[in-house]
Amino acid sequence: MDNVKILLDVCTAEIEVKKSKFICTLIPVNSDEDASKHIAAVKKKYYDARHNCQAFVVGDNNEYSRSSDDGEPQGTAGKPMLEVLSASGIHNVLAVVTRYFGGVLLGTGGLIKAYQGAVKEALEVANSCGHVATKGRGFITEISSDYSDSGKIIYLLNSLNFPVTDTIYGEIVTVKTVVSLEDKDSLYKKIADLTSARAKITEVCESEYLISDNGIKFI
Repeated sequence: MDNVKILLDVCTAEIEVKKSKFICTLIPVNSDEDASKHIAAVKKKYYDARHNCQAFVVGDNNEYSRSSDDGEPQGTAGKPMLEVLSASGIHNVLAVVTRYFGGVLLGTGGLIKAYQGAVKEALEVANSCGHVATKGRGFITEISSDYSDSGKIIYLLNSLNFPVTDTIYGEIVTVKTVVSLEDKDSLYKKIADLTSARAKITEVCESEYLISDNGIKFI
């Protein structure tokens, strides 16, 4: 499985456009049925709102997606929201934008901009709060070397955005990291070239993992 970005928790954001309030709720989902359940819950929460427009993507390659204008003019809400979700690179996520009408008509272009703006604002909140993570499958790997090579190995890992989960200093230095399936051959070659094959690479086990601003979690 390639690395994919996912949403870890529910996030909300609100914008106001010409007195209309647009509240975006982002929710992690795993299926059409899961999305339908959460859409019903949001509609119940905001029962007095005029519209609860929706869009979601499901699957590691966004194999399934759906959107709804929920009473807004066709093409002014659900599809524009879906475009923002797809462009974000986040998978398995539902966006519901609740609109409280403020008495001023926005027109087609204004509606598209407002609904997209609400989703973008919620995505910014999700990213800034550490609620977006990278999910993947790979190997927990130990790289053992002498002290003269360890600094170069750690620098290489950091420069390529591989997480250093632990460093053990003894007679030799052992650096622990997580390597995705698709990246491992390339990384191992770089380490061998960097250390003239002096470093020992050991794949401890294979695991699914989540990497976020809060660190790495094995699942």
